[in-house]
Amino acid sequence: MGRKNMNTDKKTDYEKIELTVRRQKRISDIITYVLLSVWAVIVLFPFYWMVLTSIKSYGAYNSEYIPKFYTLSPTLQNYVDAFTAVPLGKYLVNTVIFTLATTFLMLIVITLAAFAFARLDFKGKNIVFVIFLSLMMIPNELVIITNYMTVTNLDMRNSFTGLILPSVTSVFYIYLLKENFEQIPDTLYYAAKVDGTSDFKYLLRVMIPISKPTLVTVTILKVIECWNSYVWPRLITDDERYFLVSNGIQEIRENGFGRENIPAMMAAVVVISLPLIILFLIFRKKIMEGVSRGGMKG
Repeated sequence: MGRKNMNTDKKTDYEKIELTVRRQKRISDIITYVLLSVWAVIVLFPFYWMVLTSIKSYGAYNSEYIPKFYTLSPTLQNYVDAFTAVPLGKYLVNTVIFTLATTFLMLIVITLAAFAFARLDFKGKNIVFVIFLSLMMIPNELVIITNYMTVTNLDMRNSFTGLILPSVTSVFYIYLLKENFEQIPDTLYYAAKVDGTSDFKYLLRVMIPISKPTLVTVTILKVIECWNSYVWPRLITDDERYFLVSNGIQEIRENGFGRENIPAMMAAVVVISLPLIILFLIFRKKIMEGVSRGGMKG
C-alpha cells in the first residue's frame, strides 16, 4: 500500500508540473501573439492610411480638420486621375523594362562570377575575391559619381542603356551565390568531369538547379531593388520618356495634380507599391529559404 501511495504521489506531482509548464507556455504564447499583433498594427498602419487616403475625395480630405480613420464615401476618381493627369502607365512600362533587363543581365553576371570563385582554380583567385569584397566598403555615393561620369562621357544619358549597365552586377549577390555553390559536394563535379561534362554544362545542369532557391531569392530582391531605385534614375535621366515610377512620382507632384492633392498622390503610390507587395507575399517563403541556405556552411 505504501508503494502504491508513493507512486500515486509521484504521478500527481508530475501532473502538477506538467500542468504548470502548460500554463506557462500558454501565457508565453499569449504574450508573444499580443506583441506580434501590436507590431503588425504599427507596421501595417501606414499602408492602411495610404489606401484610405487614396479613396477619399479631394474635398472630403481637405474638410477633415481632424483626420478620420474611415470614410463613408469612397471614390476611385483619384486612381483615374493618377493615370490621366500624368503618363503613369508609361512610367510603369519603363520600370518593367528596366527591372526585367537589369535583373536578367545581373543573373548572368553573378552566376558566372560565383561559379568561377566557387569551382574554378586560377591564380590569384582568393586575392581577387578579397578585392571584390572590399568594394562593399566603398560608399554608394562615390560609386554613383564615377558611374555618372562614365555614362555621361559615353553619351548614354537619357537611355535605357545608361540606366541598366551600372546595375548589372552586385558583389553581395556574388558572395551569396558563391557560398551556396560551395555547399555542393565536390564529388558531383569530379563525376561530371569524368563523364566528359564541360564546366558550363555542369553549371547549367547541376549547380543552377540545386541553387534554385537562392537564385529565386536574388531575383526577387533585385526586382525590388530596381523597382525602388530612385537616386540613379533621377540623376541620369531628365527626359520624361525614360522616367521610372520612382522618379516619376516627383514629376507627378510638380506637374501632375499638384502638391496639395494628397489623395491623388496616394492613389499613384498605391498603384506603384502594389506589384511589389504582391510579389513579396507570393515569394516570401522562397526569400527566407534562399537567404538561410546562403548563410549556411557545410
